[in-house]
Amino acid sequence: MRLYLGDEAATQALARRLKAALPAELEGWTILLEGELGAGKSTFARALIHALGHAGPVPSPTYTLVEPYTLGSGSIYHIDLYRVSSEDELEFLGWGELDDGLRLVEWPDRAPGLADVADLRIRLAYEGDGRAAEFFGLSQKGRELLARVDFSPL
Repeated sequence: MRLYLGDEAATQALARRLKAALPAELEGWTILLEGELGAGKSTFARALIHALGHAGPVPSPTYTLVEPYTLGSGSIYHIDLYRVSSEDELEFLGWGELDDGLRLVEWPDRAPGLADVADLRIRLAYEGDGRAAEFFGLSQKGRELLARVDFSPL
């Protein structure tokens, strides 16, 4: 599925639509956010984290690599792999201990094997004056999730 996003507000609205389709239990979900620098990955991640119930700031995990959020619906781990140079470094991030919540991963191309264990890939790209979002279900539950998302124009 591909959707045009005319501005930042449209990106945020799309994140809220994805939240509406997610199950109440967040444990075990992995969502990959791909795209060039400035394509909207962090905007989408912040909007999704806020839509899931976090009321405070959502700092970029560029330097911390992982920003955890504990919500009533479960944990969210906002992960930025931009500074990771090999897939082996995931072990040092505690990747195996982050499966008790939703893992929202920016720059997943730094660890190509993540696509094998992820549920959803969202590719954000520049398109004209705005952006485009393209969704790929990578697991059965990811494909079922996409069937529930409202992809009407924003």
